[in-house]
Amino acid sequence: MNKIVILGGGFAGVEAAIKLKSYGHEVTLISDRDYLFVYPVSIWVPTRKKTFDQVKINLAHLQKKHKFDVIVDKVEKINTDDRIIQLTHAEVSYDYLIIAMGMHKLKATGMEYTHSICGQPEEAIEIRDELDKIVEKREGRIAIGFGGNPADTSATAVRGGPAFELLFNFSHYLKSKGLRDKVELTFFAPMKEPGRKMGEKPYKKMDVFFNHYKINKKIGTPIKEFKENAVVFTDGSKLESDLTIFIAAGAGHKVILDSGLPVNEAGFIKINELCRVQGYKNIYAIGDIAELSGPMWAAKQGHIAEVMADVASYNLHNEISGIGKRKSYWEKLHIVCLMDSGDGGAFIMRNHKKDLIIPLPILGHWMKKAWGFYYKNTKLKRIPRFPWM
Repeated sequence: MNKIVILGGGFAGVEAAIKLKSYGHEVTLISDRDYLFVYPVSIWVPTRKKTFDQVKINLAHLQKKHKFDVIVDKVEKINTDDRIIQLTHAEVSYDYLIIAMGMHKLKATGMEYTHSICGQPEEAIEIRDELDKIVEKREGRIAIGFGGNPADTSATAVRGGPAFELLFNFSHYLKSKGLRDKVELTFFAPMKEPGRKMGEKPYKKMDVFFNHYKINKKIGTPIKEFKENAVVFTDGSKLESDLTIFIAAGAGHKVILDSGLPVNEAGFIKINELCRVQGYKNIYAIGDIAELSGPMWAAKQGHIAEVMADVASYNLHNEISGIGKRKSYWEKLHIVCLMDSGDGGAFIMRNHKKDLIIPLPILGHWMKKAWGFYYKNTKLKRIPRFPWM
């Protein structure tokens, strides 16, 4: 039987492992941590609506439910000539390879003075502890923003949604503590129109949220560096901050850059519409590590990672089985987001034909919580999976 190895235990890697195992293949998933971290609901860890353990799924539990093999180890090198993955503590061979290791972050001067809700999972706890200090002090300044990668001309490596959600959740949380007027919240980004990828209607509606939650803005000026208590911009201006949360843009993974696999200017693996790596018939790349081509509004999101996992798994299975049918991820590209604000939210959608935003006061928050419950429990086979979700 062909041996399929999947690198990465995030949304894309786990979904590919589940799908391929359902097709009856031998599957080994390799991850550098022993759990899947559900990033979309980690926004509630800092405000103590969720604990850290509540936003992760142990890979051992997924292994038990879906019967794929799991190796917890770090990938050091990919040898495509000999079809070997060099890990820190072992070597693994493969017949077919799916790469879903995520992306590294673009470094900026002074990043050690920032925290990220999209970085290492443990940073969610660090943000919670820093927020606690401000609440205890009963005053402060919080700056939350994201950046771009100049080499990524499609701007697909920008992760903006969690920054907006964190801002609105912080505002709601501070209001519940009677501190909203005593803590300054500011959003910052180097681009002039952050969030426009969502579409014209959602972009224009964002000002309503910013005004309602009393969020200041500092946009359109490139970031020079971060200081211990400030964000410094290239025009010499400063944004004073007691807690700076910065979601850096994605950049190429070092293991991939050293592998000889084809990458674009930003370091993402070049793939075709089948999610197959260019020049390799037996290697696929999915999720954040892969170049996302298509319309300029295309964006890397968790559900797109799962779409790519479904496409790659289907195509790989048919390749092995000698079936001629193939799927294209291009046909399924869209943006969909349940933006949570702590006390409400909005449904945002964009596809090839239209874009829309539907404000959901109160209901939006509970819909996002329901999605988090659904995601975790369907992965563990506790409730049935619905194809439209």
